[in-house]
Amino acid sequence: MSEIIFEGVGHSFGERTVLDRVDLTLTEQRIGIVGANGSGKSTLARMINGLVIPATGSVRIDGLDTAKKGRDVRKHVGFVFTDPNHQIVMPTVAEDIEFSLRRSGLGKAERAQKVSSVLERFGLASHSDHPTHQLSGGQKQLLALAAIMVTEPKVLVADEPTTLLDLRNSQLISSVFASLTQQLIVVTHQLDLLSSFDRVLVIDRGLVVADGPPAESVDFYRSLVS
Repeated sequence: MSEIIFEGVGHSFGERTVLDRVDLTLTEQRIGIVGANGSGKSTLARMINGLVIPATGSVRIDGLDTAKKGRDVRKHVGFVFTDPNHQIVMPTVAEDIEFSLRRSGLGKAERAQKVSSVLERFGLASHSDHPTHQLSGGQKQLLALAAIMVTEPKVLVADEPTTLLDLRNSQLISSVFASLTQQLIVVTHQLDLLSSFDRVLVIDRGLVVADGPPAESVDFYRSLVS
């Protein structure tokens, strides 16, 4: 697993402090992040692949500082947004996945093989030539995930990936996550998704207020919001 280190991390939007002196070392395979809206959890997650750069302190992924080596970090850390429409850019399913390989240096045949493999893995093989805008919400989220995983990242960060999905598709995404071998960091309000995780962080008003096994952290979060 990668070593993800937050050291003295702080960040603000205008006068509002979003994260305040966060110190963390993340090495577990499956890590959950929970917190109320506006607590700072999504900002923390986006720092892991350099989408947000800390105002103070540093974030390092296997020694790579996200502020100085952002491009190198993003080669190893994939990010899945809440709304897959923010990530889907090509007209068909296969084209969208191949688009992720545009800078891979692979030949056409190698790219086609990788696309075919990831389509099969994520249950999208029969939708290869389908227009992306005609996919269901769950299929779009699977496509967004497949387009990241085809690049074979070491770390996958997902920011509330089931928020826009119905129960059936939420369970589908949960099942896919359970099958991944990559280090996985998930921001979520779906607390039952975290039961099999190794570690869960609770963020409140920019601070890590609980950090431990899923049951303990989720119980703390439930008491916090009640």
